[in-house]
Amino acid sequence: QVQLVESGGGLVQAGGSLRLSCAASGRTFSSYAMGWFRTAPGKEREFVATISWSGGRTYYADSVKGRFTISRDNAKNTGYLQMNSLKPEDTAVYYCALGRYAYSDYPTSLIHGYDYWGQGTQVTVSS
Repeated sequence: QVQLVESGGGLVQAGGSLRLSCAASGRTFSSYAMGWFRTAPGKEREFVATISWSGGRTYYADSVKGRFTISRDNAKNTGYLQMNSLKPEDTAVYYCALGRYAYSDYPTSLIHGYDYWGQGTQVTVSS
């Protein structure tokens, strides 16, 4: 059974930083793209960032480009999202997800491109 467990969320002031982690088990983590998504209060889940299985390609939502960095350590079966210069509008529950297809060099920003999801971690940015 595949499990994804996020951690690292919390309360931070605007301009601050947080690093989210996503620990994977039950699947060959290194073979699949990993994405981060978020759900803000009253809004639909939206794409944040994704990284290919090898780490060679990354894509970001325009709203976080230049502030967030996605990375992965396949030896540790763990992915990360470094979030800098946080804004109140970044407040959301953040979810990591594993891609549906192995060895995809072009990870997608579409939700249906991911078939396993973590339980989410809350990030709150105060103004």
